[in-house]
Amino acid sequence: MESKDLLIEAYSHITRIVHQAADGLSQEQLSYRPEEGSNSISWLVWHLTRIQDSHLSNVVQLEEAWLTEDWADRFGMADSIGIGFGDGPEEVAAVQPPGAILLGYHDRVTGRVLDYLPTVDAEELDRIVETNYDPHVKAGIRLMSVVQDNTQHAGQARYLRGMIERLGI
Repeated sequence: MESKDLLIEAYSHITRIVHQAADGLSQEQLSYRPEEGSNSISWLVWHLTRIQDSHLSNVVQLEEAWLTEDWADRFGMADSIGIGFGDGPEEVAAVQPPGAILLGYHDRVTGRVLDYLPTVDAEELDRIVETNYDPHVKAGIRLMSVVQDNTQHAGQARYLRGMIERLGI
């Protein structure tokens, strides 16, 4: 098995978990937060997708779909270029797109990632994509950091789905 096959499986698995978490939920359920300081499924899926979008942009020198395909407008967040780092309760609560928009954005971004991954080989994984850190960040490290981050957030969203179902929300 080649590295690109593992990466394709990892990104595909994240999408499966995201859909398990969000498919069929109402906007109210997607926006549910167990307490004021916690995240919602909407925010978690938006955030993990923004991470994919911004980091893929960095790796392949591709404009972010969020900015170039009107996703910010569709989310009702036209002025937002952020990816969720440092968001407080107000910012989390403001992410309330319809489920079709939320999953549409996720699927579009993951589709772009999956279009890129078959081109990946050892040379590509070793390519420096970020020089602001020491050591410099290679494409393979950036791709894996997204997998790690996204897997955690997708799992959190799936956990919230279970909570919503158990509580009958």
